[in-house]
Amino acid sequence: MNGENFLTLHENESTYISAHSKHQLSNLGKENLEIIEVQTGDYFEEDDIFRYEDVYGRPKEIK
Repeated sequence: MNGENFLTLHENESTYISAHSKHQLSNLGKENLEIIEVQTGDYFEEDDIFRYEDVYGRPKEIK
């Protein structure tokens, strides 16, 4: 999910996720999923993350 859009990406495909956009990722395949994240802008810290759902038990807000 990227904003309100549900996408299915395949090998060598990508999507742009704008700042403050709610997004979620899942692997529908049987092979391991590898992700390359590219950030742009002036701020690259993780203390601006808010998690709406997290099956791994990580905190909702990172400070």
